[in-house]
Amino acid sequence: MFDNFKILTQYSFVVVALGTSLLAMSTAMIGSVNILKGQSLIGDAVGHSSFLGVVLAFLLFTQKHPVILMCGAIVAGVVAFSMISTVANNSKVEADTAMAIILSAFFGLGMVFKSYMQGNSKFSKASQSGLANYIFGQAAYMLKEDVIIIFSVSIVSILLFLIFFKEIKIHVFDEAYAETLGIKKNIISVLIIIITMLLIAAGLKAVGVVLISSMLITPGVIGMQWSKRYESVLIIAAISGALSALIGTSVSTLVKGMSTGPSIILCMTAIAFLSVLCGPYGIIASKMRIGKLRMRKDD
Repeated sequence: MFDNFKILTQYSFVVVALGTSLLAMSTAMIGSVNILKGQSLIGDAVGHSSFLGVVLAFLLFTQKHPVILMCGAIVAGVVAFSMISTVANNSKVEADTAMAIILSAFFGLGMVFKSYMQGNSKFSKASQSGLANYIFGQAAYMLKEDVIIIFSVSIVSILLFLIFFKEIKIHVFDEAYAETLGIKKNIISVLIIIITMLLIAAGLKAVGVVLISSMLITPGVIGMQWSKRYESVLIIAAISGALSALIGTSVSTLVKGMSTGPSIILCMTAIAFLSVLCGPYGIIASKMRIGKLRMRKDD
């Protein structure tokens, strides 16, 4: 039993665990912004849609190089987001409805093309064994290139977020005031979407398309149960995300057959559940505040 835990001290595991933790920190921060802007479902739409890009990239190049598959995921994400925006802005269909339709269509097409390749003799020489890992994620099968991509994208995303921290904060809470300061709404919106897409594409191998949206949303929810200050929410979200990633990656490495994505999200969900119940702005605290107000009124 204790021999299994020696895996957690190996250099390869430490690097992968640090990579997923850094990814969770960066997705937590940009995900919190998306929640505050009322765009929490955009990660789900782009995440599911990107699977089509991964499969098509493999279909065209017949190789699983992480950079090629990541580029395919980004292209599919951009196309999906453009379609969602076009439908939502030029029809009576609401944005969340457009997201649901397009993410389902893209993910379904991805599964169709994957099935097509499995039954086609033309692709018999091209190994497809790793494509399934992009659905639920599996850190144990990550290559050196995957880890480098996660580190690079996460660091760049965090740096961009910090450089434009002031502009993003003002844009989130008061777009009209941001315009008076010369902050361009469209530029900041595009920046937020670009960071979101890059992180989703980088994290697919580790977390998977099905659960990458939870990595964007759940830490932000946790942060909001403990503080109402923007900076504090981001810090708490980043810490809870990194901790969940570290625990989830460890569990998936120790337990055979356990996917990394579900393990990380289960940890996040457990922390979120406790936070929603016991946090200063959670259910119990809210009930107590309401009870005190009623007692004062009665007095």
